[in-house]
Amino acid sequence: QVQLVESGGELVQAGGSLRLSCEASGRTFSTYTMAWFRQAPGKEREFVAAIIWSGSRINYQDSVKGRFTISRDNTKNTVYLQMNSLKPEDTAVYYCAADRYGSAGSRGENYDYWGQGTQVTVSS
Repeated sequence: QVQLVESGGELVQAGGSLRLSCEASGRTFSTYTMAWFRQAPGKEREFVAAIIWSGSRINYQDSVKGRFTISRDNTKNTVYLQMNSLKPEDTAVYYCAADRYGSAGSRGENYDYWGQGTQVTVSS
């Protein structure tokens, strides 16, 4: 069992930056592919970014490429999402997810563990 706790969400102006963190419990973090998803009000959950368990592969949704960076620190059991040049359309609840030895895919069904989410609001 893996427990995920997100933090770092807040209200920010358009063009600003935020760094989200997701800390995982347990001693097997390095075997989990980690991902970020988001869900805006009235919309379906969507994939944002993923980093494979070894760190050797990273996958981004097209709309965040060049603005967001996913990274992980296995010594701290933590995955990060650095978000720059934020836009109002980035407003959503951001969720962290884990998939053991996953391929860093974009389908939510492939991820076994989810955090509670952290709210990101970008004002125009």
